[in-house]
Amino acid sequence: MTKNDCYYLGKVTKRHGFKGNLIIHLDTDEPELYDTLEAVFIEQDGTLVPFFFETSQPYQGTKLLVKFEDVEDEDVDKLINRELYLPLKSLPELSGTDFYYHEIVGFTIYDQSNTEVGTIKSVNDSAAQAYFEVDANGKEILIPMIDEWILEVNREEKAMLIQIPDGLLDIYLG
Repeated sequence: MTKNDCYYLGKVTKRHGFKGNLIIHLDTDEPELYDTLEAVFIEQDGTLVPFFFETSQPYQGTKLLVKFEDVEDEDVDKLINRELYLPLKSLPELSGTDFYYHEIVGFTIYDQSNTEVGTIKSVNDSAAQAYFEVDANGKEILIPMIDEWILEVNREEKAMLIQIPDGLLDIYLG
């Protein structure tokens, strides 16, 4: 299993107590989907290694309080700040204009007049408003991800039709 076969789930953030428990921060808006999680992959020396939960319970919003099988208390500190992954195949398939961020990287964006705008390089969701980072012939364009603007997602064609407000592209393309 490689990172290309997986999606980023979160990170081990800190120890909890002295019985081998850890706090995991989940990078999701729906942490309840992971309440019954049995295992995760943790990167160690460039390899994804499966870790199975001995116990797991929700903890303060987007966190889980976990204890891994076969990990002794003296070894838990080695897992702090490690990234967690799950297989892409474990994600439910989305349809319509719903999509996973990793799924649309490389898609071509078209505006409402079917004019090609550029290719999605990545999605930045670190600010209050998530946005597409688009390569338009070597120029970076930032397009806010607003549900009402996304008119169509064509997975077969790797294309997305977006209603871009008048003047937005002029800021970048002059």
